[in-house]
Amino acid sequence: MTSNDTASRHVVFLDRETLPEQVTVRPPAFAHTMDAYQRTRPDEVVERAKDAEIVITNKVPLRADTIAALPKLKMIAVAATGTDIIDLKACKERGIVVSNIREYATATVPEHTMGLILSLSRSIRPYHNSVVQGRWKEADQFCYFDYPIFDLRGKVLGIIGDGVLGKAVAKLGEAFGMEVRFSTYKGVDGMGPLYTPFERILSESDVITLHCPLMDSTRNLLGAAEFDQMKKKPLVINSARGGLVDEQALVAALKAGKIGGAAFDVVTTEPIPDGHPFLDIMDEPNFILTPHVAWASIEAIQGLADQMVDNIDAFVAGSPRNVVGG
Repeated sequence: MTSNDTASRHVVFLDRETLPEQVTVRPPAFAHTMDAYQRTRPDEVVERAKDAEIVITNKVPLRADTIAALPKLKMIAVAATGTDIIDLKACKERGIVVSNIREYATATVPEHTMGLILSLSRSIRPYHNSVVQGRWKEADQFCYFDYPIFDLRGKVLGIIGDGVLGKAVAKLGEAFGMEVRFSTYKGVDGMGPLYTPFERILSESDVITLHCPLMDSTRNLLGAAEFDQMKKKPLVINSARGGLVDEQALVAALKAGKIGGAAFDVVTTEPIPDGHPFLDIMDEPNFILTPHVAWASIEAIQGLADQMVDNIDAFVAGSPRNVVGG
């Protein structure tokens, strides 16, 4: 497919609502028609995308059976970095190009991560709530010490995931005077002197933050056995992917005092469903849950939208970029 091929192509955006209205999605540079749906249920995909050569999706899954029912499909533009919603094997077998977004959140995710760490380490949430509830007015002096506060300087920051986001968090941690250590993979040795064994990250870190993809090898990376090894009762931060942590085990560890606190921006099923274990600890002073917004600065999302269209234009021009899965 080259830029000399001027036939109009049909593009379908399955979940435009996942990008804020104030973010501009510019039209592709080639002749095209586009249907942009605010949201699409999985059972609506085939009908809506049956004539599409290019499908844009952020969170709407495209599994093998759906892909098989879309004979005109030639490219999937994922409006995110993670591609676990796409059956990459089925796409490869069909010759469908899958492109994702890369390195767009190098400021927003690390800043959100540090915001969560700071909020926990300074007990900002419970202190604010206590002021709202009148505690300060009741105090007999200018301040009170109901919740713990500790400095980040000198503390060990254990980072699981050494990609661009993990490295950006490391720089922020170093700016706060933290001792930064990158973890080896769970169960893997021999990664070199720049990495700390996974078990030592668990036992020696004051803060553990996750910045790795969700794969079979990382699912439930932190579970009951791992929480038992956390001798320093660290803060546990997950702004990466739901599923990296056994959520029930985390709740149990928090209630048992095995960790000093937890802050998550992601859960395994989103939005969080009724009965989720995190709902039992929402009032705990050392727990924070944000609704998958670490990536969502206006600057980052505009960059994502621009890169997404760049990926589509590159594909039509015959030079696919950011290709996933071969």
